[in-house]
Amino acid sequence: MRSVRVMSTRWQRRIIFVAGGVAIGGAAVGLAQASDWAQLMFAHALERWRFASFLITPLGFALSVFLTIRFFPDPQGSGIPQAIAARELDGYEARSKLVSFRIGVGKVLLTVLGLLCGASVGREGPTVQVGASIMFAIGRMSPRRQPGLILAGAAAGVAAAFNTPLAGIVFGIEEMSRAFEVRTSGLIIGTVIAAGLTSLALVGNYSYFGSSATMLGHGMDWLAIPFCGVVGGLAGGLFSRLVILIAQGVPGKLGPLVKRHPIPFALACGLAVALCGFASGGTIYGTGYAQVKHALESGAPLPESFGILKLLATLLSTASGMPGGIFSPSLAVGAGIGSNIAQFFPSAPLAAILLLGMVSYFAGVVQAPITAFVIVTEMTDNHAMVVPLMAAALIGYGSSRLVCREGIYHALAKGFLQRAAVDGGQPAESVIR
Repeated sequence: MRSVRVMSTRWQRRIIFVAGGVAIGGAAVGLAQASDWAQLMFAHALERWRFASFLITPLGFALSVFLTIRFFPDPQGSGIPQAIAARELDGYEARSKLVSFRIGVGKVLLTVLGLLCGASVGREGPTVQVGASIMFAIGRMSPRRQPGLILAGAAAGVAAAFNTPLAGIVFGIEEMSRAFEVRTSGLIIGTVIAAGLTSLALVGNYSYFGSSATMLGHGMDWLAIPFCGVVGGLAGGLFSRLVILIAQGVPGKLGPLVKRHPIPFALACGLAVALCGFASGGTIYGTGYAQVKHALESGAPLPESFGILKLLATLLSTASGMPGGIFSPSLAVGAGIGSNIAQFFPSAPLAAILLLGMVSYFAGVVQAPITAFVIVTEMTDNHAMVVPLMAAALIGYGSSRLVCREGIYHALAKGFLQRAAVDGGQPAESVIR
C-alpha cells in the first residue's frame, strides 16, 4: 500500500511539471505573437506621423507605471529578479507577492503595452516570471510541497521564449539556482522539453536570429575576441551598475522626488526614449530583433549610433519602472557594439564580429557567461563560433566584474527580499541568504 502511495506521488509530480511546461510553452508563444503585433502597430504609427513617438511613448510609459502601481504590484522590470527572490522566500503568501497567476497576467499585458508605445524592452525576461508564476499556481493543486517548481518554470520560460532548450537548462542552473539540484533536475528538464515541444507544435522549429555559418578567419581576425570581450563587458557592467544604483534610489536630491512622483518620472523617461528613437531614425524602439537579424543575414553594418542609443533607451525604459525584459535589447546593444568594432577588422566577416559583440555585452550585463554563449549559439544555429563565443563571454564577464561586482538579477532580487522582510516584520538579514 505504501509503495502505491509513493508511486502515485511520483506520477503526480511528473504530471504537474509536464502540464506546467505545456502551459508555459503556450503562454510564451502567445506573448511572442502579441509582442510582434504591438511592435508592428507602433511602426505603423511612426509611418503615418514621424513625430508620433513624442506623444505615444511618454504617455505609454506613464500609463504602464500607473497600472503597475495601481493593479499589478511587483511585475516591474525584467521579472527574473522576482523569480530569484521567490525561490529564496518561505511560505505561500510571501512567494505569491512575486509569482502568481495575477502577476503573470499583468506581466503579459504590461509588457505588450510597453512594446506598443515603443519602449526598448524584451519579452524573454517577462516570460521567465510568467513561467515561474504558472508553475507556482499549478503547484497549488498538489497536496504536498513540490521542490523546484519556480526554477523549472523560469528555465522553461527561457527555453520557450527563444526556442533554446539548452540555454533554458543552463540558465536555470547558472543564474536561477547557482547550483545543480539533483533531486529535481529530471523534472526541470522534463518541463523544459514540454514547453519546447509546445512551442514547436504551435510555431514550428526556428532559430531566433536565423541560421548563420559565419566564422572567424585567421591571424588578426582573432584579435576581435579580446577587443569585443573587454569593450562589451565593460559596457554591460556599466549598464548593470547604473540599473542597480537607480533601483536602490536615484542619488542626490532627485531620488526622493522620483520616489514621490513615479508617474511623471516615467513620462520623462518616455520622452527621452522618444528623443533617442528620433535620433536613431526609429531603429532603437522595441526589442531590436528585426535590426539585428537583418544585419546578421545581409552582412550590412548597423548605424554607428545604434549601440549607444539602444543602450540609453534600454536604460531609460528599465529605470522608468515599467515591466519589460533586457534580454533581447542587450543582444541588440551588443550587436551595435560589434558593428562599431568591426570597422577595425575589415577582413573579418561582419556577422562574426556582431556575434562576439552580442555575447560579450550580454555576458557583461547578466554575468552568466555560460548562459550567454549557449544562448547566442542556439539562437543563431552556429556551432563554428562556439570557441570564440566562449572566450568572448568569459572575457566579457571578467571585464564586467571590474565595473559591477554583482550580477544585475541577483542584486535586484535583494531589493524584493528586503521588501518581503519588512512586510513580514522580519529583519532583512534573516531573509537574504
